[in-house]
Amino acid sequence: MNLPAILRQEASLLVAALFVVLGYVFEHSVLEAGKAASLIGAAVFIAVIVLASTRVAHHAEVLAHKVGDPYGTMILTLSAVAVEVLILAIMMGSSSSPTLVRDTIYSAVMLDINGILGLAALLGGLRHGEQPYNDDSSRTYSVMILTAMGISMIVPEFVPDDRWRYYSMFTIVAMIALYGVFLKMQVGPHSYFFSYTYPRTPKTVTASKGETPTAGQSASASAAPAPAPAQAPAQAQAMSASANAATSPAATSTAGTAPTGQSAQAAAPAPDAAAGTAVGAESENEPAGLSIAIILVGVLIIGFLAEFMSAFLDTGLEGSGAPPALTAVVVAAISAAPEILTALRAALRNRMQSVVNIAMGASLSTVILTVPVMEGIALYTGQPFIMAMTPVQTVMAAITLIVAAINLNDGQTNAIEGMTHFVLFATFVMLTMIGL
Repeated sequence: MNLPAILRQEASLLVAALFVVLGYVFEHSVLEAGKAASLIGAAVFIAVIVLASTRVAHHAEVLAHKVGDPYGTMILTLSAVAVEVLILAIMMGSSSSPTLVRDTIYSAVMLDINGILGLAALLGGLRHGEQPYNDDSSRTYSVMILTAMGISMIVPEFVPDDRWRYYSMFTIVAMIALYGVFLKMQVGPHSYFFSYTYPRTPKTVTASKGETPTAGQSASASAAPAPAPAQAPAQAQAMSASANAATSPAATSTAGTAPTGQSAQAAAPAPDAAAGTAVGAESENEPAGLSIAIILVGVLIIGFLAEFMSAFLDTGLEGSGAPPALTAVVVAAISAAPEILTALRAALRNRMQSVVNIAMGASLSTVILTVPVMEGIALYTGQPFIMAMTPVQTVMAAITLIVAAINLNDGQTNAIEGMTHFVLFATFVMLTMIGL
């Protein structure tokens, strides 16, 4: 790939780099112009950060296709968390709020499970009715999120102030141990937990009868023969392995094989398989070194942009009476932005397994990877963060995880279940607006 083609492809990062230069030139002028100008500047830089993070996520996915599991999964997860941790670390340097880390993690969980999963299940349910997925994945994610949040964000309420260092060190070890075992199981013996085999729609069956199926008929034909999500390990692993050849290592929703006895030409390619093949083809054309370099440059650019955004946001919100947790919500929304459209597209294509992996997986990654990094920073600087959730946050987190455990326990989602989560997300937004 020649240089002009690379520059055209990475136009978003070039725009982001241009805004870094503009930030250095006009930062003081914008801050001196007043709160309104600072808020406008913050909004512009937030949009540019989202634009740059989308390109970082793209190259992480391309690189994941090249290296395969387990390293592909680690690259995708760490690239997303790196953006959030970098923004948090920069904003902690200029923010006087000791609760920013806690509020950001809490906001991310609410946004991922109630916002992304709720809206995706609602829209997907209205279009397709009941949408199948592997309920082993949802149960695994739920218990891991509950354990990680309990250890890092509920128990600290009862830890004496003079012993916070000991518990911080324990939390770091516990989170790393949990993630290490989870990653080993996810890409190893229990990989079939996180995949679902979707049937392909035969074309020749209806063609031989001289009938043209309607859109509704073809959708029902695709969904009707869906196998039960809880499959025998040996069978499920074999099906998952064949499907994973055409899909991303992280987006573990798989496209099913053609029914036995049918030729490959008799089956229409599943949407996820087509998407995975497109990314895989692109990964073949892009050198791994180029993707690594662009990811590093992109994260560096996001760091500079976050510094300007933080300055503009602090000045714009100072004395405005804005909710204390608004900054945390902004950081959580920035890190989740590339995932939202991906999850909604998957739900509308009737690929709920991808939605579960994106929403629940992002929540787990935020808690289990952000906490040890930020606790390490606290130990290094000697300045502890307030990690214990408020009573309102604890109740909302408990309700969310209980509702998720009930809704995601039968291997199918529907619009009603999506609506319950989306109403919980609306409740979170309302509580944030009134300062709770």
